[in-house]
Amino acid sequence: MNIIQTIDAEQIAKLTAGKPIPPFAPGDTVRVSVNVKEGERSRVQAFEGVCIARSNRGINSSFTVRKISYGEGVERIFQLYAPTISEIHVMRRGDVRRAKLYYLRGRRGKSARIAEKAREVEAAPAE
Repeated sequence: MNIIQTIDAEQIAKLTAGKPIPPFAPGDTVRVSVNVKEGERSRVQAFEGVCIARSNRGINSSFTVRKISYGEGVERIFQLYAPTISEIHVMRRGDVRRAKLYYLRGRRGKSARIAEKAREVEAAPAE
């Protein structure tokens, strides 16, 4: 491993020490809790929607979440290891065949739905 990858790995380990990041992929519905600071007050704001893209670039990894709010599509890009993200919770797993779901931008209503993945059964340990 070169020195840049080593520094990246150290920083990622330091930023994820207090909060585990669940495995999720495009198509999954996620709830991202973000720490919002307004003046001297601080609060947690939830943003729930479908993950339409993941960008895995070490410490610069990000993901895009899309939701429909009052009939208008809203997308928000989050940095995966940002200190402002307090929690990522996977609500449901989507069954998709694409890495980027940008085609959802042009769809409305039932055609924008994503099928849920069949339950993943954990294999019992072989004895």
